[in-house]
Amino acid sequence: MPPTWGRSRTMALRAASAAVSAALLLPVLAGCDSGGGDKEKSGRAAAKPEPKPRPVWNTRPASIASLGDSITRGFDACSVLADCPEVSWATGTQVDSLARRLLPSPGTSSWNFAKTGARMADLPRQMEAAIAQKPELVTVLMGANDACRPSVTAMTTPEQFRTQFETAVKELRRSLPRSQLYVAGIPDLKRLWSEGRKDPLGKQVWQLASVCPSMLHDADAQDAASDERRAQVDQRVGEYNAVLKDVCSRDELCRYDGSVHGYAFTGEQLSQWDWFHPSRQGQQTLADMAYQAVTAERR
Repeated sequence: MPPTWGRSRTMALRAASAAVSAALLLPVLAGCDSGGGDKEKSGRAAAKPEPKPRPVWNTRPASIASLGDSITRGFDACSVLADCPEVSWATGTQVDSLARRLLPSPGTSSWNFAKTGARMADLPRQMEAAIAQKPELVTVLMGANDACRPSVTAMTTPEQFRTQFETAVKELRRSLPRSQLYVAGIPDLKRLWSEGRKDPLGKQVWQLASVCPSMLHDADAQDAASDERRAQVDQRVGEYNAVLKDVCSRDELCRYDGSVHGYAFTGEQLSQWDWFHPSRQGQQTLADMAYQAVTAERR
């Protein structure tokens, strides 16, 4: 055998052996590399960002802006056909109001932007006025006038009511994302009818002054049409309160207070001039309920 051929054959065998060894090692090496990479990627995927802490309700806000209608203005609580914000459940200085209980100086750190006769359509404008003061707490008690219309067909629809309320809440959140919102339920208008009609003078005032005609017109009538009319108003108030509760539940810094609607007002808590609006005593009762809701640790 020629020596050249032998050397060539030996070299060829060594090359082949090296190639086989490399081929056998490749999967192992690749497996090691792949495994390490997967673990690294898995570790990165597992390291999720920390969730943002939920905002904490402050039970002692330092400033209050109150929005609403004649109830928050203390209408007919001190004299006939006149606002009396001094006894307002929210910002009054002559009752133990929410502002007096919470604020060291309620006269300089609370504002009452409510308007007698206001409906939910007016809330966005009131909210704009409140936002300008940068309050830590905004209170809303509104909706009775949306149901108290000349007829049941003139009542604000639940869809309109929702749109108007959501518009105001969104404006608050855009401008003051950390401000808190207390929303009182609309009082039980049917109970106000059942209590106020016990007084003959009260019924005359309702008729002459056209107080909440959709509910209070012809207060003694017990015919089917009158019962149906009152039932429709009562149902609409329930629908409004459901909207308030639902919208509020989606906002982490909003508290809805259904106790206002559920409270069994008596004649003593109604105005002696119209047997419909809260008296001074009724205003104090509203203040008590609001204070309990705002200062509760959890809702």
